[in-house]
Amino acid sequence: MSDLFQEENPSQSATGHKRRLKVLVPFPVEKAYDYAVPDNLDINIGDYVSVPLGGRSTYGVVWGEGDDDLPDSKVKGIREVFALPPMPASQRSHIAWVAQYSCAPIGAVLKMALSAPTAFDPPKPVMAFKRGLTKDRKISAKQQQVLDVMQDDVARRASDIAQEAGVSAGVVKTMAKNGILNTVEVFDAPPCQNPSPHHARVELFEGQRAAGEALVNAVKAEEFKPYLLDGVTGAGKTETYFEAVAQAIKQNKQVLILLPEIALSNAFISRFKERFGCMPALWHSSITPAKRRMTWRGVAMGQTKVVVGARSALFLPFKDLGLIIVDEEHDASYKQEEGVIYNARDMAIVRAHLEKLPIALVSATPSLETVHNVETGRFERLVLPSRFGGASLPDIHIVDLKADKPERQAFLSPVVIEAVREAIDNGTQALLYLNRRGYAPLTVCRTCGHRYECARCTAWLVEHRRSQKLHCHHCGYMMPIPEKCTECDDTDSLAPCGPGVERIHEEIQMHFPDARLAVLSSDTAQDNDALRKALDDIINHECDIIIGTQILAKGHHFPHLSCVGVVDADLGLHGGDLRAAERSYQMLHQVAGRAGREKGNRGSVYLQSYNPQSRVIEALASGDRGLFLETESQEREMAHMPPFSRLVAVIVKSQDEGKMQDFAKQLAMSAPHHEKLQTYGPAPAPIYKIRGFYRTRFLVHADKSVDVQTVVKGWLSSIKCPTSIKIQIDVDPQSFL
Repeated sequence: MSDLFQEENPSQSATGHKRRLKVLVPFPVEKAYDYAVPDNLDINIGDYVSVPLGGRSTYGVVWGEGDDDLPDSKVKGIREVFALPPMPASQRSHIAWVAQYSCAPIGAVLKMALSAPTAFDPPKPVMAFKRGLTKDRKISAKQQQVLDVMQDDVARRASDIAQEAGVSAGVVKTMAKNGILNTVEVFDAPPCQNPSPHHARVELFEGQRAAGEALVNAVKAEEFKPYLLDGVTGAGKTETYFEAVAQAIKQNKQVLILLPEIALSNAFISRFKERFGCMPALWHSSITPAKRRMTWRGVAMGQTKVVVGARSALFLPFKDLGLIIVDEEHDASYKQEEGVIYNARDMAIVRAHLEKLPIALVSATPSLETVHNVETGRFERLVLPSRFGGASLPDIHIVDLKADKPERQAFLSPVVIEAVREAIDNGTQALLYLNRRGYAPLTVCRTCGHRYECARCTAWLVEHRRSQKLHCHHCGYMMPIPEKCTECDDTDSLAPCGPGVERIHEEIQMHFPDARLAVLSSDTAQDNDALRKALDDIINHECDIIIGTQILAKGHHFPHLSCVGVVDADLGLHGGDLRAAERSYQMLHQVAGRAGREKGNRGSVYLQSYNPQSRVIEALASGDRGLFLETESQEREMAHMPPFSRLVAVIVKSQDEGKMQDFAKQLAMSAPHHEKLQTYGPAPAPIYKIRGFYRTRFLVHADKSVDVQTVVKGWLSSIKCPTSIKIQIDVDPQSFL
């Protein structure tokens, strides 16, 4: 790898050719291409450049010195070098490492790092506003909110003023029209340039102080050191690692905080602003192109100090990174399942190692892999054993649905209904959790037994009463709910089977007709603004009973919530998924952790189950997380499964079922097998057809001592793959669907 990142800059090669440089472009290519350096350009390794490629111009990164085996006439020239700091060698090493580990083309990994192409262009001026004349003006309450924000005399765009002041953009425009605000032209400033480490420091309790000091000292040392910040729900983990963030800011370093989902960012942003006096920079799929350009450029220039983002933020071009935080490190959302398949948590550890900086993995329910790394001495564990501010952990109650049966055609036991009633009578809130969107997961004809299946996927269509359609949750296909069975023409014969959150809403409405109800899922909160409003309504106690999916399960602080009812605690425990028990335990533990987070508001959690003797349910009831992890670890070790071995999934897919099966048979004939490595399959994927593609799977199981990536790439390259076939390689698979 050292040869790849040499920093020499000769003006001309020894053979007399124009100087050649290798440029990596953001396309699924396996190597960088040679380009000539024009005499009028001063270009160094790591620079962002524009080059010709296939009759068009594209951008790329100078990856190393070029070769001299082609005449000048055969080598195209670099067209432009952009006025940005070069991509650091450590990030180029990281891109190369991710490509090698995930068996992905290195150009495809680079594309994730160059995800804001307009950032290469010089910034353009935009209209902004500053305070104008206010003397003898009648100022409304909303206008005063704007003036309060504008006291620092900093020019701001209308949208930013409106967001900070909590008013509409129309208020800002009216103030400008009346001269209360003056219009000026400015260049958009990168976000989060001046967070204050001293703005509003919170006094930590004893357990937090020790953990916070360890992280602060690690930032000061500027060396690679991985930590697990392990604390029960509500223990104050965020405030603890904010101490390390503050230290990095003091040292003029940049910080990356990864969150698994955008849903978690709303409450987090408020807490960050309270602590550091400004908004963090955000990075996720929903930010506008303008924000994306500003943030990417601000990160590359070293001006943006703190980025809070989803997994793709890991590939931003930080100029001087000093700390990485991976919050909710156990969360499955850190695994990208399309394109370049990678786990952002694991690749964040690699980046921290290459950048020589500390990283903290944060969780109340750490993954078995992370716990294994602690036990083998690779990570250091920092423990927060109790809730912040003296709040108590909730009481856990197991509801055996075989004994406490719901009413006919209902899904909530009398025990849970009574617990909800008690919470409302006491002036608190109740949450009913079911990780299943829509009204019913299956629609069946009672006359002929016909079940409605997606036309493009091997999956049942889910009934949604809100849209009056049957939806496929895999590809987005939908159809109107039929008035009669499409197979036997019988009318009034279609029956919804099983509950979704809409059906639980219908049931709870019958029991509590006067209660204020809210349903929260990705269907009802389709953008960030809708989600923020829904969460604010819960926090402000504008609803009594919340019915929600996993969007509510983690990271939120609901001060009035005292009762949590899990409608189907067995959901997710079935099937052959290696991590089913672990995931179910993590999710249920996180859901339970929403209850009773304020001192004096002790929470109660009710888990409805047909199998109350399962390891997951018993572990939750006893509160003995250690016993659950120990048992799970022993079972994995006995089965020689991760983290005690390596797995690589190979998925073969095609829209032509016959060609897919024939090619899979060819692969099977040359599949690698030896003492330390076995290949299983081909086997039809559990969801055999998705978005029109038929899918079959292989699973390579190897000892940890085996270089399994090299084995898999050698195997797949030994057979020519037809253009009608697509192959995906999933190293360390999290999902087996």
